[in-house]
Amino acid sequence: MIIVNTGDGKGKTTAALGAAMRAVGEGRRVLMIQFIKGPWKSGEDIFLEKFSIFNSQFSIVKTGKGFVGILGDKLPIDEHQKAAEDGLALAKKEIISGNLDLVILDEINNALELKLLKLEDVMDFVERFPKEKHLILTGRDAPSELIERADIVTEMREVKHIFTEGVKAKRGVEY
Repeated sequence: MIIVNTGDGKGKTTAALGAAMRAVGEGRRVLMIQFIKGPWKSGEDIFLEKFSIFNSQFSIVKTGKGFVGILGDKLPIDEHQKAAEDGLALAKKEIISGNLDLVILDEINNALELKLLKLEDVMDFVERFPKEKHLILTGRDAPSELIERADIVTEMREVKHIFTEGVKAKRGVEY
């Protein structure tokens, strides 16, 4: 199945992590590639460190260089583009290996919206993705072509968020 989690609300990555947990529970192998999230550690990274028993079944690779053009980002756009291209190349390599059951391309929709990746390259990957495997693509602003191709699309809609009142994201809940 091809699954897309999109929308302006919270929970896209969290839903993908829930699917990963479910897959690991069933003995499947999962790879999550994070396209925007930078080198800092989030709760899911710390979880995998603490529970290394899952490392043979679930891994997270951060290819992103961090937020693009906001929150003090000073990297040239070509560095972000190269990082995103490396993430897609890794996904292609890993799926060809045949060792994975579920691949999660976290925040790839954001990478597309920011023009870090070409839509035709991502769509080519999706079209060539093995039918017996599962793929989850997350991030705001999923392109209509991806939505049309997907088997399941869920849109997370923000109803209310404390960030609008100036409250920063909370470790252990939002990241």
